[in-house]
Amino acid sequence: MATWNSLKTSKCSPQKLTRRRTLALAGGAGLAATLNPAPGALANEAEVIDARVDLALARLYREIPGSEALAARASAVLVMPSVVKGGFIVGGTYGEGALRFKDTEGAYTETVEYYSVAAASVGFQAGIQETSHALFFLSEEALARFRRTDGWEVGADAEVTALDRAVNLDLNSTVFKRPVVALVFAGSGLLVGASLEGAKYSRIVR
Repeated sequence: MATWNSLKTSKCSPQKLTRRRTLALAGGAGLAATLNPAPGALANEAEVIDARVDLALARLYREIPGSEALAARASAVLVMPSVVKGGFIVGGTYGEGALRFKDTEGAYTETVEYYSVAAASVGFQAGIQETSHALFFLSEEALARFRRTDGWEVGADAEVTALDRAVNLDLNSTVFKRPVVALVFAGSGLLVGASLEGAKYSRIVR
C-alpha cells in the first residue's frame, strides 16, 4: 500500500498530472451531463413518452399478478417507463413519464400531464441500471396534493408503499387502504427491496 511519503516522493510529470486531471474532469462533466441534461437533451416528445407508457403498462399487467386489480381501484396512475440510474462515486436517476386517468372503459389511456423523476444518492454506483415504475393513487386527496406540489418528493411530501412481491389483491386487501402504492420493475420482473425514497417528481411540458 502506498504511504504518504512514497506518494510525496514519487516522480510524476506535470504532463501526466495534467492528463489525469483532464480525464477526471471529462468524466465528471459526462456524469453531470447525464444527471443534469441540457434542455431537450433527454427530452422525449409526447408521442414517444405515451408509446413507452403503453408498453410499460401492458408489460406490468402481463408479468405482475395483482397489478390490474390495483389499477382498477386507483384514481390515477403515474407511469415512468424508463428510469436510468448511473454514476461513479456520486450517482443519480432520471426519467420521464405520464400521469393518466381512466377513459370511459376504465383503461388508462388518457394522459393528463407529463412528469420527470430525479433522485441523487451517494455511494459507489459504477454502471447504469434501467428500471420502470408505476405509482397508483388510491386516494383522491393524495392525487390532488401530488398535482399541486412542484417537486413532490417521496418520503417528504407523501409516504409511498412499494410492493416488492406479487400480491393477491382481494376486496379486503389492506393495500387498497394506502394512499399511494408503487410497483418497481425491470427485466426480471418486480424488484425485491425496491425503494423510491427521495425520488422527486416535477411536471414538465411536452
